[in-house]
Amino acid sequence: MTNPPFRLKNAPIVEAILDVECDMPPKYSLTEMEVPATDLFKATYPKVRKKFLKEFTVQAHENTARAVNQGLQSLHFIQPDGKQLVQVRSTGFSFNRLAPYGGFDDYLPEVERTWKEFVHLTKPVQIRLVRMRYINRLMLPMAEQKVDLDYFLRIGPRLSDEKRLILSGFLHQNVVSEVGTDHRGVIVLTSQIAEGGKLPVIFDISVEAPSRESPSNKDYLLGKIVALRSLKNAIFKDTLTEKCLALFQ
Repeated sequence: MTNPPFRLKNAPIVEAILDVECDMPPKYSLTEMEVPATDLFKATYPKVRKKFLKEFTVQAHENTARAVNQGLQSLHFIQPDGKQLVQVRSTGFSFNRLAPYGGFDDYLPEVERTWKEFVHLTKPVQIRLVRMRYINRLMLPMAEQKVDLDYFLRIGPRLSDEKRLILSGFLHQNVVSEVGTDHRGVIVLTSQIAEGGKLPVIFDISVEAPSRESPSNKDYLLGKIVALRSLKNAIFKDTLTEKCLALFQ
């Protein structure tokens, strides 16, 4: 079951990420991909950043840690304004969009284009997982340095004794599965330090679908994006009250 996408006038999205985890060819080397990938994406994404993964071994008797391996984990190709990037990773492909964020339909043509370029370049064997993650920052108005969370959130932290205890911070997480599909998600709500009479709350939604699909299936990724976005939208709307949603209209 899918819900129609909706669009907020002032969406609180800080970053939207699409990850496509893949089984890569046996001889795939991200280091060897650096030059051809740079040539492929440099016209639109001229800035390049590398991310390395370091592995350590700990010598218990010496109480020291020594680096034993450092491998290239991902290549980040970034637009000049720094708001959009494509990742060629050791385990797949990612597309990141930072604020200001319109709607995913605005970026779908570029997602499709860069995904096809990634597939042509790296020749992944199989898609293992499709994940969409949306990091939102909700600025909730405070009254007398307090926020009535029930006014803005349908789920979240609750105190056992509100007369004796004052909530000074929270980290709330739900792990969910969608009925009738193999889609699953993680919902995280966490508070930050108050600023300007408002309480920032990070609302992090990650939804994903396991897969065994061929990358050559042109319609598969788009279909999964649509389905996962529908699940994300349902979670977003069902977590926030109407009064909270009105803050972003």
